[in-house]
Order: sequence, then C-alpha cells, then structure tokens
Amino acid sequence: MSDAVELVKAILAEDQQSDAVALAVLDAALEREVDVLLYCAVTLGLGEAIVMERAAVWAGYGYFDRVPRHVKGVTVPARLEALAEVRLFRVTMLDREVAFAAPDFLGVIRLRQALIAKPSLRQTICLVPETALRDFLTEAAAPALIDAARQGLARRWPYACAQLELTILARWGFVAGMGLLVALVLIAPYLMQLWLLPLVMCILVLPALIRIAALLTPPRKIPEMHRPADEDLPIYSVMIPLHNEALMVPQLFAAMRALDYPAERLDIKFVVEAQSTWTVNAVRAQLGDPRFTLVAVPDAAPRTKPKALDFALPLCRGEHVVVYDAEDIPDPDQLWKAVVRFRDNPDIVCLQAHLVIDNGRRNWLAALFTGEYAGLFTVLLPALARWRLPMPLGGTSNHFRTNVLRELGGWDAYNVTEDADLGVRLARQRLRVDVLASRTRETAPAMLAPWMGQRTRWMKGWMQTFIVHNRNPGLLCKQMGLRSFLAFQILVIGMITAPVLHCAFAVMVVVHLILGALGVGDWPWGVFYIWVLIIGYGSAFATSWLGLARLGKTHLLGQQLLLPLYWLLMGFATFRAGHELLVRPFHWFKTPHRPAATEVARRRRKARRRIFGGLRIS
Repeated sequence: MSDAVELVKAILAEDQQSDAVALAVLDAALEREVDVLLYCAVTLGLGEAIVMERAAVWAGYGYFDRVPRHVKGVTVPARLEALAEVRLFRVTMLDREVAFAAPDFLGVIRLRQALIAKPSLRQTICLVPETALRDFLTEAAAPALIDAARQGLARRWPYACAQLELTILARWGFVAGMGLLVALVLIAPYLMQLWLLPLVMCILVLPALIRIAALLTPPRKIPEMHRPADEDLPIYSVMIPLHNEALMVPQLFAAMRALDYPAERLDIKFVVEAQSTWTVNAVRAQLGDPRFTLVAVPDAAPRTKPKALDFALPLCRGEHVVVYDAEDIPDPDQLWKAVVRFRDNPDIVCLQAHLVIDNGRRNWLAALFTGEYAGLFTVLLPALARWRLPMPLGGTSNHFRTNVLRELGGWDAYNVTEDADLGVRLARQRLRVDVLASRTRETAPAMLAPWMGQRTRWMKGWMQTFIVHNRNPGLLCKQMGLRSFLAFQILVIGMITAPVLHCAFAVMVVVHLILGALGVGDWPWGVFYIWVLIIGYGSAFATSWLGLARLGKTHLLGQQLLLPLYWLLMGFATFRAGHELLVRPFHWFKTPHRPAATEVARRRRKARRRIFGGLRIS
C-alpha cells in the first residue's frame, strides 16, 4: 500500500499532500472500479500526459510524450483487434532494442520494483501516454488495417459483398430487370390483366399494407429505466467518421462531453480521412482529454464512410460501440439506456435510436424530410422490430455489441448505404435488432442539390444491397427464413420502384386529363391508377402524420400535403441512382453539414427580417 500511496502523491505533485488525501483518491478510484492513473487524468482533470510523466519520474524511467517516428522493428499483432489492448511493444532505436510502455497503475508499481532488482531496465524501457502508444501502433498497422477494411468482409462473406457481386453484368441485369418490371406494371391495365395485375398488387399494394399494419401496431410500452451506477457501466466506444467537416468539430465535442456517462469509461474516436487536413487539425486542437482520440484513415479506395469505420473498428476498446454522424446531437442518456437494454435483453445485438430532424421549419423540403424520418423511426421501424423482420438501420446512432459486429465482418466498405446492408446481414444471421427509446437530433438537407445527391446515394445503396443479397436467393431464404425473405423483397422492391412508378402514374394521369378535356381521351382504367395513387399516398401520409404527432411536431402536418412533389423528386433521384449504379457504383456523395448554432442564428435573422423588415429607421 505504501508504494500505491507514494505514487498517488507523486502524481498529485504536491509535497504537502497527506497520506489521507492519497488514500481518498485510491478509495474513490477503487469504488468506481477505474484505474487510478485514468481516474487522476480524467476525473481529477490532470491530463494523461502529465499523469504518465509524473508516474515515469516516480518509477525511475524515461518518458516520451510520443513514440519517435524513426524506430524500426515494430511487430503488428496477427489479430488486429488486439491493438486496442496492447500496452507494451519493442522496437529498435539507435541500434538498441527499446520497449515503449503505457502501463496501468499497478503496472507502474511493478516496473519500479523491477527496476530496483535490475537497474539496467532504465536503459531499455520508456513510458509514454496510452493515446501516444495507440497512435503509433495505428500508424504502424495502417497497411494491415486498410487491407482488412477493404477485404475483410469479402473473406467472411464471399457470396454476399458488393466488391465481388456488383459485376457489370449484375448491374446491367438489375437495371434492365427493374425497367421491365416498371413497364409491366404500367401496361397491366391494358394487356394480360389476369397475370400482371397480381404483380401490381405485390409491388405497390403490399408495401402500403405493411405501412398500414405498422400504423395499427400500438407503440410498445417502455418500462422506466434507472441509470446504473458508474462502476456498473462498461467501456463504451463511440465512432464519429468525418470528412471535410472542420466546422462541425466544436459542436461534436460539446455533444460528446454532454453525454451522461462516466468520462473514464468512454472511448470516443474521431475517424477522419487523412486527406481532410482541416478536419484533422480541428480535431487535434480539441484533444487532451483521454476519452477523445483521433484516428487518421490513410487515403485509399473506396473513399467511403464504411471503409473508414472498418479501419477504426479493431481499435475500439468498448464492450459496446455506437456510430454518430457529423451533425448528430444525441440525448445525454442514450449510452446508458443502451447499456440497460443490452443487459436486460441478452438476445439483442443492435439497437437503433430515433433520428429526429430539428430544422423542419426551414422550408418545405426540410419539413417533408422531417415527416419522412418521423414515420420511419417512430412508426415503421418499431413495428418491424416488434415483428422480428429485417430492419433497415439508419446510418447513425446504431448501437452494437462490439464482439458481434466484429464477427459479422463490420460494414461493407463498397456499399454506399452500409447501414441497410448491415441490417440485412443481421437478419441473415437471425440476430435480433430493436429500437432504442432515445433520440439523436440531426439536420436535414434544406437545399435541393445536397438533398438530391444524398437521396441518389441512398437509392443506389438500396439497389446495391438488393443485388448483393439476391445473388443466391435460395441461400438468402434459408438463412433469413421465408417470412423475413418475403418482407425484404417487398420492402426493397417497393422502395426502389414506387418513386419511379409514381412519376409514371402522375404523367399518365395528367396526359389522360388533358386528352379528356380535349374530348379525345378514353381512359377505361383510370380508376385503377387513381386507386393505386390513393393507397400509396394514403399510407405514406398517415405514416408521416402519426410520426410527427408522436414527436410533437404537429406544426409540420400541413406541409406533408406536398408529398406528391416529394415523391417526384425521389423518382428523379432513383433514375440518377440507376445511372450511377452503371457508371460509378462506388461513388460516395458527401452530404454537407452546418453547425446547429449556425442554423439557429439563421432562423433568428429570418425572424428579425420578418418583424422589422417593413420598418424604416430615419
């Protein structure tokens, strides 16, 4: 105990500190079940570098604030997941073997005792902060990490990965097949009604019936949750992939600091493309707290978000891991609520938090996006989870058991909607996914160009997912089960074809109305088209309205009447997605974001103009 007390006093670096103060620190760290060095660095706010430097001086070893870059002979672990746990490695420096270590509290005490027995250790062991050690190991292992990020899924899923399955023939075959399917639906009222009208029912009516069933499914009663004590919470990893998002960094750090979770049990990684220099520098400027680290992803194709996540996944130390996007502001209670759900439901491997758009007042496009998200995350997804059907995950606020995510192979680096693809893989393994009663606030694209680019990528990703997982439909059905297999086909085909058919139906309605007004139109099957539109719109309207009502955003209900225009835009995005699937299948459109504070300031300026715009001050 005397060594432990002396080490704490050395770290506190105040000669007048009494043994009682040091014992109080030891007791507090022990009560929280946290390493004493981490407790001093985070909870006491001393900082990781200062704590390790003072510990090195006390133990009698040299100290470096970072590992020198000219060293040789670094051995990368065969299992990349082990990188997160390495605390000592040997290198050759100046023709001498040297060990760099980032020991825990007891490790420092053992090193001091070893030095007493063998003084020559002072020449061969140097201490460094743990984040510095991890940064060096990540850089040394970068080639292996990049290779695993690009090829790892193909090794685990050689029969279902975009890199191998999205051949030119498969892509052209899909586009041609979808074109033929749409044509058959359009001619159904005129030719082969007996055969084609059932096809129309399957493509258009069944997805609407699923939405109607979701509308009729009452929300699950959520039992009251109680926050566990700090010592009962596991280490939680947070991955935040960024590319050209320097302006979002201060907001992200503020949102992460606001999480109601013990700081010493957080492992927050800002995963930034190395080429995004401004963003890298913006993150570095905020570092210093041990819970935050920067993972710079080397430039390599494909330049996608899932590749960056796969690069960083082996470095995560947490029992659970969550992904947040650049504009996300999660509820402070989200992490501990996820821990409680995972603890109380051992069969759940993934939880999807509610994504809520907070700039719906911006304009009609943002309002419609808000309604779409409200219907998806508060109506449809809870119903699919309750029915144990494949659940299309959102691209953010997905919480996972880390070991299960690694066993699945992480994300498909070549799929531009990696969330949708991962949801299907979870369903193929018959792993349970559920929703989490916690919200993450996001901003919707309020301008047409970024909205169109984002929606094109989403539709292309769904096309990729459909192709990849249907390359062997028999195996897919066997793995998923018939019920989930049929639900997947209905939802995805409907999602891809409905916007295109909406455009076609709208054009046909207008043409027939014009011809009818001119007295030359004969439309025996006009009622059929109108009923199709009513069923599709009715279920979509009701889903958005109910979702907005559940979120308390009833002020946006009226703008949902513009949904037909929204669907026309989605139809155009689907056409663009089909073209991109053929000519650049792995292109990732980067959605631009603006900080929430900027959005609030813009609203205030607009309000001032509305109030004072007509006044003249002389």
